[in-house]
Amino acid sequence: MTWQKLREIIDDVKEKFQENVEREIYVEKKIAKIIVKKESIIEVARYLRDTHRFDHVKGVTGVDLSRLKEGGGPYIELLYHLGSLEDQELDDVILNLSVMLDIENPIVSSLCSIWPSVELHEREVYDMLGVIFNGHPKLERILLPEYWMDIPPLRKEYKVPGRE
Repeated sequence: MTWQKLREIIDDVKEKFQENVEREIYVEKKIAKIIVKKESIIEVARYLRDTHRFDHVKGVTGVDLSRLKEGGGPYIELLYHLGSLEDQELDDVILNLSVMLDIENPIVSSLCSIWPSVELHEREVYDMLGVIFNGHPKLERILLPEYWMDIPPLRKEYKVPGRE
C-alpha cells in the first residue's frame, strides 16, 4: 500500500500543478521523485506538507550535473528528501522534491518557512555548491572558512590544490 499511496500522491501533485511539474521519476520500491519549476517550489512544498502530511525533510542534497553524458547540462539538481511521521503508510518511504538550477545562477527560494529543519541543510548546499537560497534566515558558511573565495568544492570545475 505504501508505494501505491506514493504513486497516488505524485499523480495528485501532477494534476494540481500541471505546468509546474517538469517530470517525475517513479520506480516502485526504488525512487519517487517530482521535478518542479523553481518558481513553484514553495507552493508545491506547502501542498505536500499540508495536504499529504510530509511533515519533515530528511536531508537536502545538490548534484552538479554539468558533466553528465546523458540528460546533463549546465545544471545543479537540488533535492529535498521528504518524509512523513504522521502518516504510517508513508513512514518508510522518501519522496524527493527536486528543482534544476542554472549552474551560472543557482538561485531558488528557501523552504525554511515550510520546514524550519532545512536551515542547516540549505547552508551546507550553499557552502559546497554555491546555491543561493532566497529568504533563508541565516545564509552563511557552515563548513568552509568565511574567507573562502574559490569555486564551491562540490562543483565539477573545482580543482583540489596540489592534485592538478
